[in-house]
Amino acid sequence: MSSELNVPVDPSTPACCSEPGTKGMDYRDWVRRSYLELVTSNHHSVQALSWRKLYLSRAKLKASSRTSALLSGFAMVAMVEVQLEVQYKYPQMLLIAFSACTTVLVAVHLFALLISTCILPNVEAVSNIHNLNSISESPHERMHPYIELAWGFSTVLGILLFLAEVVLLCWIKFLPVGSILKNETTNVEKPSSHAGWQSALVSTIIMVPVGLIFVVFTIHFYRSLVRHKTERHNREIEELHKLKVQLDGHDRGMQI
Repeated sequence: MSSELNVPVDPSTPACCSEPGTKGMDYRDWVRRSYLELVTSNHHSVQALSWRKLYLSRAKLKASSRTSALLSGFAMVAMVEVQLEVQYKYPQMLLIAFSACTTVLVAVHLFALLISTCILPNVEAVSNIHNLNSISESPHERMHPYIELAWGFSTVLGILLFLAEVVLLCWIKFLPVGSILKNETTNVEKPSSHAGWQSALVSTIIMVPVGLIFVVFTIHFYRSLVRHKTERHNREIEELHKLKVQLDGHDRGMQI
């Protein structure tokens, strides 16, 4: 390592003084040792950062695959098991909104599940090797945009669509309740005061603030995460700047 650094060594200085922990170490040897420790720590820090990104990508893929499989299954069961009242005339826009929301919900979650299923085995194969130099074989760096896309579809867009699905399902399920049927072809509904309409309205009133809280929490979480990463990088840059100032001051002292 010392031959690569090309740091001049004073021949009059004893060899034992260049070893760490020696009492007779001068300033030049101390700077040299600090530089060696920095290079070694930076090498391990880069590897640790790469492995941390690998584990984070694997955790995101696992979470998105489980969430997408669960929510898409619930949406399909809700569409299949919902029983429409044949004698009740549903609003046309309500049926269109329910079918469109269910289709988009299942498509979004299946797309996120597809990305997770394709990338996760390759990431798992590298993470189970337990070799520091095998990190370069993992495709998580190249596939990072797709991993973030699957994570966003599964946890953000997919959950918002699922909340909308619950609201539409409540309207379809409870709206016919309380309507008075005249005969087999027509029905007379009370004003917007029967039990079914009120139940659907209550579910909508509850779900709207829940959705707003979800959006606010998501924005706050990502802003806090970005702030934490920024502060950590700033601390590392400050440490490197301090060491650079020390090295520059030593070089100017040697030139004088």
